[in-house]
Amino acid sequence: MKKSFLYFLSGMFFFVPFVQAATVIHAGRLIDGVADEVRIEVSIVVDGENIVEVKAGRVRPSRGDTLVDLSEFTVLPGLMDMHTHLSMEFSRDTYLKRFQLNAADYALAAAVNARKTLDAGFTTVRDVGDMYNVTVALRNAIDRGDLLGPKIYTAAKGIGSTGGHADPSNGWAKRIQGDPGPAQGVVNGAADARKAVRQRYKDGADLIKITATGGVLSVAKSGQNPQFTEQELRAIVDTARDYGFHVAAHAHGAEGIKRAIRAGVRSIEHGTYMDDEAIALMKKHGTYYVPTIMAGNWVGEKAQIAGFFPELVRPKAAAIGPVIKSTFATAYRAGVKIVFGTDTGVSAHGDNAQEFALMVEGGMVPMEAIRSATLVAATFLEIDDRVGSVQVGKAADLIGVRGDPLKDVTVLERVEFVMKNGVPFKTPD
Repeated sequence: MKKSFLYFLSGMFFFVPFVQAATVIHAGRLIDGVADEVRIEVSIVVDGENIVEVKAGRVRPSRGDTLVDLSEFTVLPGLMDMHTHLSMEFSRDTYLKRFQLNAADYALAAAVNARKTLDAGFTTVRDVGDMYNVTVALRNAIDRGDLLGPKIYTAAKGIGSTGGHADPSNGWAKRIQGDPGPAQGVVNGAADARKAVRQRYKDGADLIKITATGGVLSVAKSGQNPQFTEQELRAIVDTARDYGFHVAAHAHGAEGIKRAIRAGVRSIEHGTYMDDEAIALMKKHGTYYVPTIMAGNWVGEKAQIAGFFPELVRPKAAAIGPVIKSTFATAYRAGVKIVFGTDTGVSAHGDNAQEFALMVEGGMVPMEAIRSATLVAATFLEIDDRVGSVQVGKAADLIGVRGDPLKDVTVLERVEFVMKNGVPFKTPD
């Protein structure tokens, strides 16, 4: 790319032209995140962190430029997963590890999982609940360039009520339970709720995550009951708004879903038992739905293995898991706004793209599924001026896959090229 610099020498100004190396990508096919049609034989020119040209045909690289030949590939915007948990990956001994691992252990695991996520083609993620706020430090380290991983928007520690899904002491012996409070993400009453939001601000979070109902994997009886009053929910959402936060609401049961929507949350996560009234409320308020189908499948499968889950958890996993896919199909047909999210950290990191096939099986066409993880996700995060599509002026977050994901969406599970902010992190063999 040709540029000129102004130099001052011996009392005079001089314009000195020079050539700065660019990266020229020859794409066999381009899904740009905006158009419904696939473009054939397109060149994408990247200068620094940004896309500076998207042009039909094969642009000839200038001297010193880098050519990336993806003429046998489909190029897409970097993928975005709006529901991850980088600091964990569920296994048979997860409940025991809570007593064995320290904050440093979770931080190191999160760094490893972040790299797996980037390798899988996910250049931006939302982390909706971690251990010890480790994803705040991880986000900062990645932003500084100290570690490799996706751009992270983190909720840090999620917020629940005493005994609720986000109470970290559930299942512990009474002598060690203590009485966790707002600093630990456990609230009772509007004052606690406001304090917990402010603590997340102090901790460096990017958004607020609440558990509006019971959950599948917490060691507690119900996976569906509402766990906040409407007063508490409004205190959370109103305070979050003051601090520039959106609120994500984990919710399975219909009553908790509806309370959260009426309070003004940005998204409903899982939404397993949403009913017609909840769907109507979501459409009225513009609430997004993050379905996490693969997490439902995963817990449903593991519930069939004796001893994998505690006996208090197993029936919840068996009942709730299989329902999410049908809920997704109903919500999609009804026109609810859907954004891609997997709950990865329940299932294995790096497998995030398996959600696409499940969305397509649920009735969504492949292009819409792809857009839910690109431009729709960027719009949801309010960063669509920077990412989510392959357009001039946007960050060069790009991936490449062999084959055509519109014909076989599972090719997105085999990403061979990953570029983030103009830097290639993974290239074809």
